[in-house]
Amino acid sequence: MLTKFETKSNRVKGLSFHCKRPWILASLHSGVIQLWDYRIGTLIDRFDEHDGPVRGVHFHISQPLFVSGGDDYKIKVWNYKTHRCLFTLLGHLDYIRTVQFHHEHPWIVSASDDQTIRIWNWQSRTCISVLTGHNHYVMCASFHPKEDLVVSASLDQTVRVWDIGSLRKKTASPADDILRLSQMNTDLFGGVDAVVKYVLEGHDRGVNWAAFHPTLPLIVSGADDRQVKLWRMNDTRAWEVDTLRGHMNNVSCVMFHAKQDTIVSNSEDKSIRVWDATKRTGIQTFRREHDRFWILAAHPEMNLLAAGHDSGMIVFKLERERPAFSVSGDSMFYAKDRFLRFYEFSTQKDTQVIPIRRPGSTSLNQSPKTLSYSPTENAVLICSDVDGGSYELYVIPKDSVGRSDYVQEAKRGSGGSAIFVARNRFAVLDKSSNQVLVKNLKNEVIKKSGLPIAADAIFYAGTGNLLCRAEDRVVIFDLQQRLVLGDLQTPFVKYVVWSNDMETVALLSKHTIIIASKKLVHQCTLHETIRVKSGAWDDNGVFIYTTLNHIKYCLPNGDNGIIRTLDVPIYITKVSGNTIFCLERDGKNRIVVIDSTEYMFKLSLIRKRYDHVMSMIRNSQLCGQAIIAYLQQKGFPEVALHFVKDERTRFNLALASGNIEIAVASAKVIDEKDHWYRLGVEALRQGNSAIVEYAYQRTKNFERLSFLYLITGNMDKLSKMLKIAEVKNDVMGQFHNALYLGDVQERVKILENVGHLPLAYITASVHGLQEIADRLAAELEDNVPPLPEGKTPSLLMPPTPVMCGGDWPLLRVVKGIFEGGLDNVGRGEVDEEEAGDGYWGEELDMVNVDGLQNGDVSETSENGEVAEEEEEAGWDVEDLELPPEVDASRASVGARSSVFVAPTPGMPVNQIWTQRSSLAAEHAAAGNFDTAMRLLSRQLGIRNFTPLKSMFLDIHTGSHTYLRAFSSAPMLSLAVERWWDLSASPNVRGSPALVFNFSRLEEKLKAGYTATKLGKFNDALRLFLSILHIIPLVVVESRREVDEVKELIIIVKEYVLGLQMELKRRELKDDPVRQQELAAYFTHCNLQLPHLRLALLNAMTICYKAKNFATAAHFARRLLETNPTIENQSKTARQVLQAAERNMTDTSQLNYDFRNPFVICGATYVPIYRGQKDVSCPYCSSRFVPSQEGKLCTVCDLAVVGADASGLLCSPPQIR
Repeated sequence: MLTKFETKSNRVKGLSFHCKRPWILASLHSGVIQLWDYRIGTLIDRFDEHDGPVRGVHFHISQPLFVSGGDDYKIKVWNYKTHRCLFTLLGHLDYIRTVQFHHEHPWIVSASDDQTIRIWNWQSRTCISVLTGHNHYVMCASFHPKEDLVVSASLDQTVRVWDIGSLRKKTASPADDILRLSQMNTDLFGGVDAVVKYVLEGHDRGVNWAAFHPTLPLIVSGADDRQVKLWRMNDTRAWEVDTLRGHMNNVSCVMFHAKQDTIVSNSEDKSIRVWDATKRTGIQTFRREHDRFWILAAHPEMNLLAAGHDSGMIVFKLERERPAFSVSGDSMFYAKDRFLRFYEFSTQKDTQVIPIRRPGSTSLNQSPKTLSYSPTENAVLICSDVDGGSYELYVIPKDSVGRSDYVQEAKRGSGGSAIFVARNRFAVLDKSSNQVLVKNLKNEVIKKSGLPIAADAIFYAGTGNLLCRAEDRVVIFDLQQRLVLGDLQTPFVKYVVWSNDMETVALLSKHTIIIASKKLVHQCTLHETIRVKSGAWDDNGVFIYTTLNHIKYCLPNGDNGIIRTLDVPIYITKVSGNTIFCLERDGKNRIVVIDSTEYMFKLSLIRKRYDHVMSMIRNSQLCGQAIIAYLQQKGFPEVALHFVKDERTRFNLALASGNIEIAVASAKVIDEKDHWYRLGVEALRQGNSAIVEYAYQRTKNFERLSFLYLITGNMDKLSKMLKIAEVKNDVMGQFHNALYLGDVQERVKILENVGHLPLAYITASVHGLQEIADRLAAELEDNVPPLPEGKTPSLLMPPTPVMCGGDWPLLRVVKGIFEGGLDNVGRGEVDEEEAGDGYWGEELDMVNVDGLQNGDVSETSENGEVAEEEEEAGWDVEDLELPPEVDASRASVGARSSVFVAPTPGMPVNQIWTQRSSLAAEHAAAGNFDTAMRLLSRQLGIRNFTPLKSMFLDIHTGSHTYLRAFSSAPMLSLAVERWWDLSASPNVRGSPALVFNFSRLEEKLKAGYTATKLGKFNDALRLFLSILHIIPLVVVESRREVDEVKELIIIVKEYVLGLQMELKRRELKDDPVRQQELAAYFTHCNLQLPHLRLALLNAMTICYKAKNFATAAHFARRLLETNPTIENQSKTARQVLQAAERNMTDTSQLNYDFRNPFVICGATYVPIYRGQKDVSCPYCSSRFVPSQEGKLCTVCDLAVVGADASGLLCSPPQIR
């Protein structure tokens, strides 16, 4: 069973498939009717007007209707488009078991516990016939798919077949129905419209279900006697053919499978059984653990079944429908109807080659699953699920194509997958031993090879290579070298499709497509809600794939879209230009012609084939919101502009592409304040002050206008703004404008007018307007404000603008490929003069001399005289002589030219650094501390970033320098790059300069060694810890230096641990045993020889003083083995050894066994002997007892003990 969809709900009593849409109705015991889309797995609607369980439900074949019948004795007819019940049919006197529409007439048949079957006309909404005869509950009733028959099953242990031919003969007009109803009422139990044709007796208990065969004169029934019975009928009689036994409880529903020669039944024994209708034997059983089955439904057109049970329903298929095929060049081999067939794409010739399977199978899903073809040997491998997975090998003689009489005995073998890996070699997967067996065409094993992962399938991946699939990943395995060439985490992969050049592969899962390179380097991932069915690569590197209801495309960068919808699922075999070759589920070859314009347009944009883009825009009907949005998203708003008529969209695109002229035109049409404001912002960004002024004027934004005139130095218009403010009586506006103009007297006047006399007095006094100040002082009398003493006033004047008037200077750039070139789109042909305006290189800037208008072009002589031009002079171009002034005036062109556009802002250097690097130091230099911390956490397991805070700040500030442009402007931050010199390209950004480098660490290490030798342990520990904290933020250039950095971590870690133990020992005054242990452990740290001698001397002295002579003697021997260069050390060691040998005992027992190798726990300072469990720090690799897992490492104070980490990254070559 292939489960396609499953729901969890109350008990499902009725089911019905929609014949066209992927919908299924489920009526529940709770009284709710659910409408599900089984393709995407969503609940579309619910209908809950019934009171009590709803046992029957059925879709109409053509109208947007369905009918339901429940325990409330009501039959309801619903319109699913309007989501409401249209009407209710009343007449039954007990629970209604089943309801069904007639396929042709406007009839509904219903079966009820009132022992009757009723036929209703749903157009006239009346009952047109009552079928009586059963003497117990009628459990089901259904129309024959073609004939005028009804079959019913009852708990009276009979199945009845009714002839309703006379109903058809009568007209179905409402008047006749009413007349018939009155007749029916007079003779309620003896209506002549329907007569019993046969009564089928044979079941020992009540019959729960009976159904007709779709084409043959057969009936199948299931009953409480746990049996399924098969009946045959002819014109005169009906009889029992056979009984199918196997169910362990009441059979609740049974039906013929429309597409296969099988019977499907389900039962309260929690199983669904499939029976062979010809042999009358069980083929397969599907069981549920806790749920009894109640109802079955078959799709009217597709190979789908549904079953309702106690806690929901399942939609399923019995057999896989995908045909097995293999494409090679211009031809394809595929399996259909137990034959191997050959199809040629160019000629569309389809021929039968050989029979491939012995007929007759004992279970389902025995058809060919995969097919592999070797073109040189003309050999075919066919895999199927027969005997738990097996393959058949056929070598086809060249002359047998087209001769279906040729029979060949296949070479067989067992194995989950089998594929050709070379001309005459094929690989077979042996799942039990996780091996691949390579065999020759004689089916003999040549070699065996173990696989790197527990694979459940293998696929072709080029000559000699296999793509092995596990549950959550795929790997490419080289059979010859036994190497893994690529590895990729994926959802469960069902199909693998290689591009024609074998450079790219598409991995198809149920709902996902992953595109990767031939080494399985991930390129993009697509997620589909509807199941992915097949795919193939076209000649341009576009992947064309199908879902259940669409043909879609995927571009190399991951962009995808719909090409067309499908009525039935297809399996793509080959894509050639605009033609898709595919196989349908029944094995028929089909050709689908598609319109590839959209994806070829997008592909040309991605590949920068702008000539193709231009021609496609001119010649095709590419339009729509999707294309416009795509062009805008990909940074081509100027192209999208040519598709758009809507002014608001044009305005947005014009702003995005910096095309101010079009934006102004659109803003005039729209004429809304918000659009003028946005236009002003964009024009200001471009430095087009005339448009900014115009936009502010349209919105009457006087404050912004004043400020604009200030920064452009337009004092005349600023004076006008002052007058406008006076007219509008805007005091603040007046004051601001006076301030911008530097007009002190005006400011004093404004302050005086509004009654701020003290402020007016101070302003006049400070600016030296003594007469006015004296007059104001006289008015203020005793309230004259005092001026601060000892302060020198400075004149507050507006700053001089950088550019007075005019627009900002703009970059001169070459026109884009689309500018100008698209202006003629849709105009048809252009004349020669118009066509000559295209881009042919640099344009000549012609400037009018002495301000003459274009219409008054005159000939100017060198001596400045203007000669009059004769009439009818024609195109006298060669007589024109331009004066030298023209060249000078070229540079001072006042008019704006369309080739001047605002420079597009580039990507900030900080962003380039973070995008290009996986090194934490470079992210910190870019100021992106968050990603730097994430990288360190992932690479080294670091969680405590407090010690690194100052270093992050140092790195960031150290990789930038700061320049002051103007006193009023903010500082400019500039990135400092590593290895920059004058020859570096200005457009290529290097890596950031970093303040921490490896050579500085070596200096710190030497300083640490010196402090250790002098016994300054606190200083030494601080130096060594700072090295450990700096190393994660160091970047080196070569692999050799990477090894040196890793070696340095180990060296420093040993010293940090040793010094921590020594400082701890010095704190313990009252515990001589622990003091000896710590001194002993210190000697087992990997120290430099001079430091090791001092540690041994220290441990020897402490143990000797504590009368642990045997241990002291051990340290003395180790010290002498190092050949000390200081005479005093060797002398002391020899004396201790002599003294200890006279009494080789220890007064106190130490946790120290020097004979058993150990490492020291960095937190508890106890030995972890060989063979004991331990955990380590992912950064400094210090070892800890298992109880320390998840805690902060006490040695480096950065990482979490036992955390998962990928390892130190400190060099660009490591990433490459």
